[in-house]
Amino acid sequence: VTGASFVVFNGALKTSSGFLAKSSIVEDGLMVQITPETMENLRQALRDKKDFKITCGKADTGDVKEYVDICWVENEEKTNKR
Repeated sequence: VTGASFVVFNGALKTSSGFLAKSSIVEDGLMVQITPETMENLRQALRDKKDFKITCGKADTGDVKEYVDICWVENEEKTNKR
């Protein structure tokens, strides 16, 4: 689990890169590089206020992958304050 001050979603990752998505720490935030198709799906999920999971890592490996979960919560007191 990583706490971040901000999140940047970059929708310019090319499918030919071999990655499903990439995540990296940038200063005190998180940058998530995703394909244009995933960006459109993320936008729709945000419009619909639905949870969304982005799987990061190489597309062709069976290794443990990283996930970026976007979750809507009812009670803000249960979320990370920092």
